[in-house]
Amino acid sequence: MTDHCFTYGSLMCEDIMGAVCATAPLKPQPARLAGYRRAPVIGVEYPGMVPAAGGLVEGVLYLDLPAAAWPRLDAFEGDEYQRSEVEVELADGRRLAAWAYVFKPEHAARLGEGDWDFQRFLETGKARFEALYMGFDTLGRES
Repeated sequence: MTDHCFTYGSLMCEDIMGAVCATAPLKPQPARLAGYRRAPVIGVEYPGMVPAAGGLVEGVLYLDLPAAAWPRLDAFEGDEYQRSEVEVELADGRRLAAWAYVFKPEHAARLGEGDWDFQRFLETGKARFEALYMGFDTLGRES
């Protein structure tokens, strides 16, 4: 089983991923996933990813996440996503197995048209996202 995580939305940001996983700074690597598409989720700042023939999603791969990170990631992603094993391609052509959070088919009506824009997220959506999800850094802590 893999300990790698392919991300394609808000978790591409090292600071957000580090807070969610409660781990030291991570070293993301550019990666891409064939056979999927990334779409905006209507009414929010983050995307959903679904299988799509001929699709290609550019994202980030985090290697060797600690076991404690996975329950936190599962909680962060919530009920609309399912953790699925995929095979990603790194910039150097290597292929690695990784986990990715795929949008569940029963929630597909929430997906908008087109491709979610990461640069736009960084410019205009990240601050709103962080304000709405400020508690993600406390996932898994006892109250």
